[in-house]
Amino acid sequence: MLQRRLHRIAVSSFFFLAGLCFASWASRIPDIQTKLQLNPAALGGILLCLPIGLLCSLPVAGFLVARYGSRVIVMGAAVLYSCTLPLLGFASSATLLMITLFVFGFGGNMMNISVNTQAVATEALYDKPIMASFHGVWSMAGFTGAAIGTGMVRFHVLPPYHFLCITATAFLILILFSGKLNRKDSARDEKLPIFVRPDKSLLNFGMIAFFSMICEGAMFDWSGIYFAKVVHPDPALITLGYTAFMSTMATGRFVGDWVAFRLGMKRMLQLSGLLTATGLLISVIFPALITATIGFLMVGAGVSSIIPMIYSAAGKSKIMSPGVAIAAVSTIGYLGFLFGPPFIGFIAQATSLRISFSLIALMGTMIAVIASRMKEEKPEVAPAP
Repeated sequence: MLQRRLHRIAVSSFFFLAGLCFASWASRIPDIQTKLQLNPAALGGILLCLPIGLLCSLPVAGFLVARYGSRVIVMGAAVLYSCTLPLLGFASSATLLMITLFVFGFGGNMMNISVNTQAVATEALYDKPIMASFHGVWSMAGFTGAAIGTGMVRFHVLPPYHFLCITATAFLILILFSGKLNRKDSARDEKLPIFVRPDKSLLNFGMIAFFSMICEGAMFDWSGIYFAKVVHPDPALITLGYTAFMSTMATGRFVGDWVAFRLGMKRMLQLSGLLTATGLLISVIFPALITATIGFLMVGAGVSSIIPMIYSAAGKSKIMSPGVAIAAVSTIGYLGFLFGPPFIGFIAQATSLRISFSLIALMGTMIAVIASRMKEEKPEVAPAP
């Protein structure tokens, strides 16, 4: 009992580390843009280096986790990810920033795959789902990183020195908790092939992740613009939609395991997809401040547990080791995260933001449709108190 709790705390700490590093970088992008005198177009092109690094790391991460185990890789990725962060602040040219962002994205996704594999192994020690709570810790770290970034800006701390503080925190987490990580991955079998064609269930998981991450990407990149251009609130309330989305997404991840246990994964995914679609449609049909905010609250609750459930299910694959299976699903899912926001922009340019958000609502519906084709899995034991 004590040992599994220590494993859970250790894995949670590495989820916190990952979220803290990413949020710290995101909070200082405007300062780095000013420092390097980048116009919006140049900044947009440079920022693409991060998802490119992420996508390039997917097959490598799966291979390394399958070959060496997630514990070794999560520690190495934590060092790479946190040590690259200060280099982003010290970058003195656009070229150096591009190279460093590529490495940052590469290390970040190595961290993502390996720490989720650790989470699957930890969840196997429990008689109930706990994956969503790990992702809730990541979201909590995002809020923490954003708050720290705001404080650093307020006190005029330059980005590289801010990032060095985050790196020091990361190393403290490594020292304190790396020894409590799982030494063996769940259902890890050295005889399983590293490269194998995903089966139907993994492809379904990948498609659900794809549609879910289109919705997430839309909210991350376009929620503020939607409020500004469509809802037209007071300027001080433009970020209300994004805040509403983030608050229910984070909260939903802490209660999602409890709900998923009682409903089962199939029904939970159906509910999540319909909640996401309904929230988006409410914000499109009734684009007033209160109704749009309620809609965005629903979207956050809808998408909150989808990716954690999908990663958990993929990690139990019978044909792939957990790390490779998670990487396979992530590859499909992150394509949605990468191409979803530009898709919204193109549709909005040709028609309107309300129409583009209506199409994103269709993506939420597709989650429910695909989930309806899955086999029902009911829990066999009662949840621990």
